[in-house]
Amino acid sequence: MKTKEEKDEFLEKEFNFEKAIKNPYAKELKKQITIKVSPSVIVYFKKESVRTGIPYQTLINLYLNDCVKNRRTIDIEWKSAI
Repeated sequence: MKTKEEKDEFLEKEFNFEKAIKNPYAKELKKQITIKVSPSVIVYFKKESVRTGIPYQTLINLYLNDCVKNRRTIDIEWKSAI
């Protein structure tokens, strides 16, 4: 089995990394979380997924990113049942 140094040496000989560019999306790596979402929300985004061909979790992420980008604020008043 080769050591890490030997593997890196092979890569450096086989591939020219001089013109390589840093991944512009590396800082935007997604973080996995767990949230509770109502079934109707999942059904809606799954239907949109079929219509657009984009995975439903990606659509949810795109929607939330749009909220962040446009600095949307939530205007909700919780009313007590009492």
